[in-house]
Amino acid sequence: MPQPQMIFVNLPVKDLETTKNFFAKLGFGFNPQFSDETTACLVISDTIFTMLISEPRFKEFTKKEIADASKTTEVLVALSADSREKVDEMADVALANGGSPANDPMDEGFMYARSFQDPDGHIWEVVWMDPAAVEGQA
Repeated sequence: MPQPQMIFVNLPVKDLETTKNFFAKLGFGFNPQFSDETTACLVISDTIFTMLISEPRFKEFTKKEIADASKTTEVLVALSADSREKVDEMADVALANGGSPANDPMDEGFMYARSFQDPDGHIWEVVWMDPAAVEGQA
């Protein structure tokens, strides 16, 4: 049986320690096997990771200019949550620990989301969807 596919979202960061501290306060851990003084491997799940890479190191992987996430949006990272309360909890912790607001909350009844910007301006959305709606029963 093939191994589950993994995803590594690579994001440039200005201050790796500040960014690591921010995500640690949100309850995330890091995989030291894929981390060093220029990169931190943020563990989202068993198969999903975000590589937080200092801008000078990130520049080694691209010929393009690095987007300034405080001025432009290069990606929206959406994370699922188990409940509306978990959406609020993560967004509130992010905003209390160096994150900033991104967009207005979205409440469609069957789907609820809030978003925030991390210290580098990357936008993270936390989303809950009613399991009945996901299964087509709503």
